[in-house]
Amino acid sequence: MDKILDLKQIVIKTLDLNKAQNIISIDLKDKSSMADYMIIASGTSSRHIQSLSEQVLEKLKDCGVKNSKIEGKDSNEWKLVDGIDLIIHIFHPEKRKFYELEKMWSELIPKEKLII
Repeated sequence: MDKILDLKQIVIKTLDLNKAQNIISIDLKDKSSMADYMIIASGTSSRHIQSLSEQVLEKLKDCGVKNSKIEGKDSNEWKLVDGIDLIIHIFHPEKRKFYELEKMWSELIPKEKLII
């Protein structure tokens, strides 16, 4: 099986086991060159969001993604875990609704607009 797909499933399972809510995965292969997949999840509090991001980062490093890191360390409402080929957003539910990343990235983008 594909290493990226395996890693995506490991991240989703880690989020699920740690009580993340509304976990979704978006295939970015035909939309952007920045990553293959984006995973979006919600946490229930700032501590929960921090814990989820740290658990995901640790799991990525255990799986050999050594250059992974957490962005948004000062934010209480949002974290991004950069897993190189996977981007994991963990939001407070209100911030997630505000940014609507699912809607933005789920739409089909014409190839001539793919610059990212």
